[in-house]
Amino acid sequence: MDASTRTSDVLQTRRRGAVLYATLNRPESGNALSLELLGSLQDLWQRMESDTSVRVVVLEGAGRFFCTGHDLKEILDSNEDGGEFARRLADVCNRMMLSINRLPQPVIAKVHGIATAAGCQLVATCDLAIASADARFATPGVNIGTWCSTPSVALSRTIGRKHAMQMLLTGRLYEADDAFRMGLVNEVVPADGLDAAVDELADEIASKSPYAIALGKRSFYRQLELDIDAAYDFAGEVAARNAHAADAREGVSAFLGKREADWPGRHGR
Repeated sequence: MDASTRTSDVLQTRRRGAVLYATLNRPESGNALSLELLGSLQDLWQRMESDTSVRVVVLEGAGRFFCTGHDLKEILDSNEDGGEFARRLADVCNRMMLSINRLPQPVIAKVHGIATAAGCQLVATCDLAIASADARFATPGVNIGTWCSTPSVALSRTIGRKHAMQMLLTGRLYEADDAFRMGLVNEVVPADGLDAAVDELADEIASKSPYAIALGKRSFYRQLELDIDAAYDFAGEVAARNAHAADAREGVSAFLGKREADWPGRHGR
């Protein structure tokens, strides 16, 4: 059963078992990432770091769209001179995006409608993404005389370089099937099947060892920063540490005993 809570006016959360659903709640602006919304997301990620009862986070948008990027009106209406507000906004957004990668829990983007600019960056930053067949994706800054510079960081680390440059140079909207072909999303499902597909994936991941998931996510992103020799050395160290963990011992025993594992990490041990 869902348990609803109110995080803030602009970010709503609810629980379903070990899965937390975080809903961007600015539908009147296409869930644009205002400074307030970015701050609410950062606060949520900080709480999730120590919440061992949450195994998976699903990020979704209220209303017609997933996320249309930064709130351009907020930027234009800012009274700060010399681009100070835009710089502060970028700093807060960058920190929030990095926090997603550093969370122990996997984060799944549940995408419908459109995901543009920093909204597309959000999809690229999440660990996994499932899109409805009617979803659209773009980095359209070039269409209004800007460049999607921070979205390009996540995009270029998620999809191929030439695909990323094509999105950034053209600013065009790409179909969900194009996003799947590029590797921006893991799966495209019918709009009426999006809820079920995301729930199924979240439940599957939540059933695994929380220790292994947290260790694996952290080591996956860390090894990407290393050259191949250093990456193998690092992975070997992680594997050795993992082999002696309580969850690994329980998992092997359960496998050999042909029974369901009772992960010690699930109980905070």
